Amino acid sequence: MKRLDLKEQMMQRYTYLHPNSIETTPKITVADESGQAVFTFQRHYSNSLKRILDKVMDYRYFLRYDVFDMQDEPLFTCKKVTRKGKVFYEAKDLKQQKKYMLAYDGWKELIPDLVITDGQMKMMIHKEMEDWSRFALDGLDIARWRATEGDEFLIELEIDEDSPIQNPAFFIAISQCVLFVGA
Repeated sequence: MKRLDLKEQMMQRYTYLHPNSIETTPKITVADESGQAVFTFQRHYSNSLKRILDKVMDYRYFLRYDVFDMQDEPLFTCKKVTRKGKVFYEAKDLKQQKKYMLAYDGWKELIPDLVITDGQMKMMIHKEMEDWSRFALDGLDIARWRATEGDEFLIELEIDEDSPIQNPAFFIAISQCVLFVGA
């Protein structure tokens, strides 16, 4: 049995609704398990030319998500980077000024895992298309994220109390980039 299954009662839970379209860019509100709004996030284009070019590229080339607190202060950002034919992601905790790199592990697989590193820790994202995608550290699941399709996507995030990263903005920004929109 997975660690998360054993400890579900000791997890932080967050939910939000996202339109059934990756081309929309509304500000989305994230609620905790009591229904209290705790964060917002939004897909960001630095200029209108990038938005137009992204439409041509099926809205998957210029990819950046920013997470804000309820006072609209930026907390976390994650963006897709393409250099010399290689695709990876850069994420940054704006409060702690900590950077993370994300890269695919196992390109030959149908659904490759992703590696998140800050230079010291190495976290894996095991991506699932129709079930929970899991964040794992040292072989133990520490968080999970899932999008359930309906009129809108119902998105759920759960963070284990033992996760060394307790910042939901970290998981939301990364999940929107690599799990919701993807490469």
